[in-house]
Amino acid sequence: MLIGELSRRTGVNAHLLRYYESQGLLRPTRSPGGYREYTDDVVLTVTQIRNLLAAGLSTQEIAYTLPCATGPSPELEPCAEVLDVLRARLRGIDARIDALLDTRRSLGDYIEATERRRRATDASDGPPACEPRPAPPGSRIPS
Repeated sequence: MLIGELSRRTGVNAHLLRYYESQGLLRPTRSPGGYREYTDDVVLTVTQIRNLLAAGLSTQEIAYTLPCATGPSPELEPCAEVLDVLRARLRGIDARIDALLDTRRSLGDYIEATERRRRATDASDGPPACEPRPAPPGSRIPS
């Protein structure tokens, strides 16, 4: 099948399929006219790639683990090396979650302290302590 048909059958844009090829995840043959040709089993491979991406793996990690994938859902041959890659990725995700929770707590502390000062200022009818700078054009800062 050609790339357009693979795209239609998998729901994955042809541009992404070419990217997967550039990352070594897909290896189509070429027709005499230079067109990429895929076998029917590549539909399952693309499903596996999409599921592994959704699990947070990088394309490099997927290239390493893909030969061990045996089905459309999280089905991998149970080998120590693949488990090491998956566990390392999970540790990285956990570290990012921890960092985000720390950031969230810190931001919450700023909000709480600022609201406390605002209530104290409102009670004393004092002027605002500061005037924020105008937001840069295109920023997501509310104006």
